[in-house]
Amino acid sequence: MRPPLRAVAMLAAAVALVTGCSSGDDWSQPHPRPSAIGSLGPGFVDPSTTPAPEGTVRPRPGSWTGVHPPRDYRVVLLTTGDDQPTKTLVTAVEGWADDEHLGLRKIVVGNAHDAVPSITKAMGMRPDLIVSAGNGLIDPLALVTPNHLEQQFLVVGAELAEPTHNVTAVDWSGASFRGEGLGMSSTYDPGSFTAERCTAAIRAGVAAVLNELTGIVIWLDQPE
Repeated sequence: MRPPLRAVAMLAAAVALVTGCSSGDDWSQPHPRPSAIGSLGPGFVDPSTTPAPEGTVRPRPGSWTGVHPPRDYRVVLLTTGDDQPTKTLVTAVEGWADDEHLGLRKIVVGNAHDAVPSITKAMGMRPDLIVSAGNGLIDPLALVTPNHLEQQFLVVGAELAEPTHNVTAVDWSGASFRGEGLGMSSTYDPGSFTAERCTAAIRAGVAAVLNELTGIVIWLDQPE
């Protein structure tokens, strides 16, 4: 005996509901460790050695372009500040997420008092990676990240003075803020935050994290 059409419709709706709850948009569900799609090109790092913790690597321009995240890669963008360099970084991260078809989540930190709670909120979303854009987040990240070694962080356009193995940074000449009172390893130049360089920064940084090259500074010698 065939079931009534109403029962079939209700069953289909229930199946759709369950499927929707387990989709990539629901970050509360179990999630396997993400793996890189593609490979790093020659010159990203010296294949005969492992980068030293807190060390700096200078990858060959474009050596990261063959690496992509899986479609279910979970990324939270933490940002603060309305200066032009930060805006350019944010645009680059959002553009990268669109190109990779990722469901990027974004948290805007309004003031210094909100920084640590915002980092905690981002970690509570259970992302694979938290990307930081804006110099105002460096000191709060230095406070929080050593206590949450299981969470990966990527800082673009700045760096932590003493990063733990879960914090990777991408810098270049003109962008190397390390925290209040610490100065920079190069002269700060807002004009160095071009769209091309910021796009290269997010792509190179994610490529490093996906290949477990973390806790280092990736120095971009020239814009892409």
